[in-house]
This record gives sequence, structure tokens and C-alpha cells, in this order.
Amino acid sequence: MIENERLILKPLTHDQLLKYIKDDHSLEKEFDLLPTKKNISPSLQSALEQTILPHVFDKDKDYLYHTLWTIISKPDQRMIGEISFVGEPDANGEIEIGYGTYEEFRGKGFMTEAVGRLIQWAKAQPKVKSIFAATTKDNVASYSILEKNNFKHIGEVDDMLSWKIELK
Repeated sequence: MIENERLILKPLTHDQLLKYIKDDHSLEKEFDLLPTKKNISPSLQSALEQTILPHVFDKDKDYLYHTLWTIISKPDQRMIGEISFVGEPDANGEIEIGYGTYEEFRGKGFMTEAVGRLIQWAKAQPKVKSIFAATTKDNVASYSILEKNNFKHIGEVDDMLSWKIELK
């Protein structure tokens, strides 16, 4: 768990992921939080079923690199989004990051702060040397978060922009 004055980033266990998917507010009850309206996109739903849940369940994998980390706003006492890595560091020590903020909490700096905290956590991991991210060209809010956290634009393919930050 990562915590600061305003946020808690909590990696979800396999059982907690099942509650997250069920979306019946049982996860909020477990964390003693107020209910939150989540919007699980089809791509996230697919990733949960195909890769996230099986990898988190696999005891040979470091689940911190495979699970969703829920982002909790302490002042609101609510889950406000999630952040995750897309697997463990590759041979070059690179990991990919993805994130999403629930609509009513957008534009308040929460995700910029959460990405910054996860970068700090990643810097402390011996195998992690850089973090990669991809955004669509029209998602200004998403790539603004990366720019504010010192990611550099490294390329583009079709409507996707690629970003990277070197940690070591």
C-alpha cells in the first residue's frame, strides 16, 4: 500500500478483484468506504478476465505488477480510479503503466498525484529501470498527467502516442 496526505493506492488481491468486478459495493464495504460508481470499460473487463485475474492468482508471479491498484481519496472516503502495471519488468527493466479516473473525480489532480506516487514506488524496485505509457492523441488529460510526471514523448503510431520515463 502507498499512502500520502490525500491518497491511498492499494493493490487488490485476487478476492478483492472479484469483488471489484462484481461491482456490488462489497469492495467499498471491505475498505470501509462510501460507494463509488465505477465504469469498467470493455477493454478493462477483458484484461481482468484474460490476464489480470489469472496472473494475480499465479503464485509464481509478483502480483503487484499484475493487479489493479485502487486509488482512494481520503477526503472523499471513496475509490476514485485505478492504476496498474502491464506485467513485470522486461529484460531491459521496463514496465508499462495504465490508469483511469472515475468521471466525477477527473480534473482534480488525483491521477497526476497517483502516477507520481507509483513512479516513486517503482524507483525503489531494483528490477525497474523505466516506465512506458501509451495514450491516444486526443486524450489530452491523460498525456498531461504523464507530462506533469516528467514522461517524455518518444513516438507515435497511428492515433497512439508513446511516452517513457527513465528511473535509473
